[in-house]
Amino acid sequence: MITIVDYGMGNLGSIKNMFKYIGVETTIESDVDKIKNASKILLPGVGSFDTAMKKINESDLKEVLNEKALKEQVPVLGICLGMQLLTKSSEEGSISGLGWIEAQTMSFKDRIDKNYRVPHMGWNLVNKSNDSLLTKDFDNFDEVIFYFVHSYFVKVEDEKNSILKTNYDVEFDSAIQKDNIFGAQFHPEKSHKFGMKLFENFARI
Repeated sequence: MITIVDYGMGNLGSIKNMFKYIGVETTIESDVDKIKNASKILLPGVGSFDTAMKKINESDLKEVLNEKALKEQVPVLGICLGMQLLTKSSEEGSISGLGWIEAQTMSFKDRIDKNYRVPHMGWNLVNKSNDSLLTKDFDNFDEVIFYFVHSYFVKVEDEKNSILKTNYDVEFDSAIQKDNIFGAQFHPEKSHKFGMKLFENFARI
């Protein structure tokens, strides 16, 4: 079973519904004691980086997440803001991220042409940068597109931690991985067959 962490910063219902559609059982949990028993974790997120990290830091959740991800090494998937929280820091704020993956979260502002709107919103192509169980069988599609809504993007420090890349006048890492920890900048739950495939892959890890 996949435990979707509820820390007050995510569109949890639509994520749970897509997993239900593909026949994967999930539970939404805010109780730290129940999260301690998780065998697989999904970290969602919509909103600001500092607000999310403040919520995590001010509860016992950070300690539990570190225990699950780093010591027990259960599979973890961060989505959208949830992926950005996996990085060391964000230009959006001043609070440190979880730092599980050596990467930075950066602003599109002043890095892309003014003809490109911020936030980056809508469908965009992703291209494989490294093999991963999360993107298994993506080669079966003629092209792979996902739905994005974000004003900040992630750049990994070591290219081996990049699994998908996307271009929006600047190239960024749209999916990342380090060992058992995965991140997706886009919204799989809004991305139809491509999102279903990614969620199926995560469920099988």
